[in-house]
Amino acid sequence: MLTPAQERLIEATAPVVAEHLDAITRCFYPLMFARYPEVKPLFNQAHQANGGQPRALAGAVLAYVQLRRDPERVRETLATVVSKHVSLDIQPEQYPIVGECLMAAIGEVLGEAVTPEIADAWGALYEELAGLLIELEAHRYRDFEHRPGGWRGPRDFRIAAIRQESAVIRSFVLTPVDGGAVADFAPGQYIGVRLVIDGEPLYRHYSLSAAPNGESYRISVKREPEGTASRHLHDAMAVGDTLALLPPAGDLTLVDGDEPLMLASGGVGQTPMLPLARQALAQGRRVVYLHAALDADHHAFADEVARLADRHAGQLRVVTVHERGDGADHLGRIDRELLARYLPEGQPRCYFVGPQGFMTTVNRFLAELGIPDERRHYEHFGPSQPLDAA
Repeated sequence: MLTPAQERLIEATAPVVAEHLDAITRCFYPLMFARYPEVKPLFNQAHQANGGQPRALAGAVLAYVQLRRDPERVRETLATVVSKHVSLDIQPEQYPIVGECLMAAIGEVLGEAVTPEIADAWGALYEELAGLLIELEAHRYRDFEHRPGGWRGPRDFRIAAIRQESAVIRSFVLTPVDGGAVADFAPGQYIGVRLVIDGEPLYRHYSLSAAPNGESYRISVKREPEGTASRHLHDAMAVGDTLALLPPAGDLTLVDGDEPLMLASGGVGQTPMLPLARQALAQGRRVVYLHAALDADHHAFADEVARLADRHAGQLRVVTVHERGDGADHLGRIDRELLARYLPEGQPRCYFVGPQGFMTTVNRFLAELGIPDERRHYEHFGPSQPLDAA
């Protein structure tokens, strides 16, 4: 617990730290990877290169400083961080590594302005945050381990089937090597995947693209030209090969209710929408399923969604948008007019996932169309970033 003097120091120095937080986090990651190279596989280096991971860390630290006296809001704000950590099997002993390197980065960026008293205060603040994260993550680990079909730590799964869904997206059906049951998950969640490439471990998250069935999981992966993990899955892994999975996590899940839904996706952002749609339809809810793809060759799951629409005629409306070629309901991109045309009447909830620009655009237009913030739900496939809503 921070002392009153430390509380005052945090309050006095928070504006300065906030002003330099981007520089601090940019310094932090290279420093940590140099001192502790064993943690580097836990981080997607593409997100380091584009600045996404440092910005996400900076945002989380700043949010904690601003909200720490409101425990309920803090826990809500940290939910995304906890989910990512659980799907990476982050352990308590790794937090001191982060604390040491974060304080070293603060000292390097701010220099002599960081007195011993200020360093102690911010170190105590980090320990407070770390303690809360460790507590929340321990609860998640225990809860999942004790579910039917649950487990703790990495669990080996075998590739039981592979299906090419589009020119760039491939699905992998995964069954446990031990032959045991597979824990259910909330539709919309993702799962942690541990690969070993050239003898080195690599961790990634992939959305679970099929409904829970107690026997297997399905992930659907877009092959990225520069993606180390996705290229390995597409080019090197075959039926019978094994990989390790960590507990499902994520907060892009259906809010209870009977409101109609709009599920909007761009590209591989469709993967969490498939189980969300199945769950909503099983609940008797009306669903508008709006998907944008480059063209017919890049449009994944078209047959699967068509079969779903046949089974739920009058309840599910499917709308497709392609940037080029034939075969879609609309040519171009999702815009305000198109959203307004298909937005369900009443008080709909809207879920949307896709590239950052897609989500920013959809979020802005939905806000302009009167959909309040609490009814707009989205998730980033990489580090969380703010969306500029109207």
